[in-house]
Amino acid sequence: MLQVSGLAKHYGDVSVFRDVTLEVAGGEFVAIVGESGVGKSTLLNCMAGLDTWDAGRVVVDGVDLSRLGDEQRAILRRHKLGFVFQAFHVLPHLDVAQNIGLPLLLLKRPDRARVDAMLEAVGLTGLGARLPQELSGGQLQRVAIARALVHAPRLLLADEPTGNLDPATAARVMEVLRTQARDSGAALVLVTHSSAAAAQADRTLLLRSDGISPAA
Repeated sequence: MLQVSGLAKHYGDVSVFRDVTLEVAGGEFVAIVGESGVGKSTLLNCMAGLDTWDAGRVVVDGVDLSRLGDEQRAILRRHKLGFVFQAFHVLPHLDVAQNIGLPLLLLKRPDRARVDAMLEAVGLTGLGARLPQELSGGQLQRVAIARALVHAPRLLLADEPTGNLDPATAARVMEVLRTQARDSGAALVLVTHSSAAAAQADRTLLLRSDGISPAA
């Protein structure tokens, strides 16, 4: 589902990472760990085509992102990718159901039954009419997960999704994220500092400036 080959990223003369090669299959959960500043979030953004790179290839569901322009990448993300951010990025003027259903609206196939099913799947049944400011941090993160999964993406990317949560809430959010990705058959890539979050992955990879390898 995801193939990254020899990926390298620089900012000016400074190398962020180089020679990053990995593959993630559909239904597989891979966690990426590493020291602060090593470029974990940057790597995730490259996988989504949100950032550029200097060498190598990123292939999502058979499509080489380097061959696509900005508009084509945006269309691919809309159809094939889901992204869960640490900061939630829900829209405050939309209610919970509207936030979750936004990807379907952008695809011109609104489906309230699908939104209701996702609300139930993430444990938010009955909260669809609430505004984001009426929810807790853990609930908002589950809204973000439901939104990322509602359009059945092939690849799900999560950037420190438990970083702002207490341990108990973080554990519940990780269970929802892992279960929903597995049940949908999406390839899940998580970048995290949390050893508890990484422990739930099928594989854990360590990112360094000179490449990526299985974590000890």
